[in-house]
Amino acid sequence: MATNICARIPASLLARSLSSASSLTEKLPEAPSNPVIDLSDIQRLFASVPTASLLHSLANLSAMAAGSLVDVGVAVLRSALASEGKLLRAAAIGAARATVHRHFCAGEGFEDASRAVTGMWEEQGLRSILDYGMEDAEDGAACDRNLAGFLRTIEMASSLPPSSASVCVKITAICPISLLERVSDLLRWEQQDPTLQLPWKANSIPVLCDSSPLYLTRSAPDPLTEMEECDLQLALQRLSKICERCTEANIPLLIDAEYTSVQPAIDYFTYAAAVRFNHGDHPIVFGTIQAYLRDSKERMVNAVRAAEREGVSLGVKLVRGAYMTRETKLALSLGAPSPVHPSIHETHNCFNSCASFMLEKVSRRSGAVVLATHNVQSGQLAAKKAMELGIGRDDHKLQFAQLMGMADGLTHGLRNAGFQVSKYVPFGPVEQVMPYLLRRAEENRGLLCTSTVDRQLIRKEMFRRLAAAVAWRT
Repeated sequence: MATNICARIPASLLARSLSSASSLTEKLPEAPSNPVIDLSDIQRLFASVPTASLLHSLANLSAMAAGSLVDVGVAVLRSALASEGKLLRAAAIGAARATVHRHFCAGEGFEDASRAVTGMWEEQGLRSILDYGMEDAEDGAACDRNLAGFLRTIEMASSLPPSSASVCVKITAICPISLLERVSDLLRWEQQDPTLQLPWKANSIPVLCDSSPLYLTRSAPDPLTEMEECDLQLALQRLSKICERCTEANIPLLIDAEYTSVQPAIDYFTYAAAVRFNHGDHPIVFGTIQAYLRDSKERMVNAVRAAEREGVSLGVKLVRGAYMTRETKLALSLGAPSPVHPSIHETHNCFNSCASFMLEKVSRRSGAVVLATHNVQSGQLAAKKAMELGIGRDDHKLQFAQLMGMADGLTHGLRNAGFQVSKYVPFGPVEQVMPYLLRRAEENRGLLCTSTVDRQLIRKEMFRRLAAAVAWRT
């Protein structure tokens, strides 16, 4: 099939796409002895991916590897989207639809997303983490609109093939940012002063530790007003509705992490929901730990152990993190050390250590983990650890995940090794999703610039298909 498709594509187009094929001589990451994930068999790795899709991915990844081009593109799109000129705005949306939206998203509507998820499941054996992309909510009306979108996403997911999809939710979309900041301030102050009384606080598990960036709250905050307490209860009720629907449909709910100024409140929401809904062998609610934060391992260990004492099976989604620039600037403005690890090496070590801890818990049937990583070495280490612990590759309490449009080589390598693998799949109208994509482009600029492995693997497979097409023609 690949040869026939390749044969129908003009050789000149393929040649241009492979113009940097000489870079294939660059060394791919060295695999450990007896690797669990095999990236060497390129033909098997991309066997389920059409040539046209590979070309599209290569073109986009190559363009986004140029940091200056990403910066210019983001600036132009932001300016155009903010413009009152209809033609300029339409042109920007059209350009975004054909490039970043098409590459990183599953479409604009629920039907588009449904087709994309079904296709990945049936054609590639991949799951999806559905993210109905929405902007941060500023008031209750926006929260209610976002809630309706999340509930419809769950309804759509429940109609898909069983086990093919989970759902991602942002607390910032169902609770106003200003209220999350207030709640986070009070939780940080409570960590410093345990005598502080928070009458609105529901049964939960610890969200902070001594090494957390408590400097973000430098003086005692005012108590929540009666109106703020009412709004907080409404936000918790929105999350409860989402959890109830997910429980009824047996669909995992992954709650995203955000920046440290609001993360304590997000963790409070997450763990309060986990205490209520995670009583079966397979948790419904998953919180997110960002390994680039210095306090992430301590917070995760404290939360997991507290959950065990409560008889709660805690689900953890482990990521590296996406707000480095924001966190560093904020800490600098306050004259405080950055809450982020000082080097990528320390972040890698933290991620791998957290992953090892959670794999130990999975092997003892205590908790579940989604290892969201684009790093091949981390994937290899986790896969090897899982095998050593006797965790079955079909065990749904261990999943790997990568962003749609990123790290496809690692995704297919993990799938070929027999593990459960998901793609993080945003969807929604371009105008609605663009603010999310623009923020991710800025925060993940370094990640996009280091997609070298992806590009090398795709070029190698395209070069193989081109050679096969030429041989077939002759």
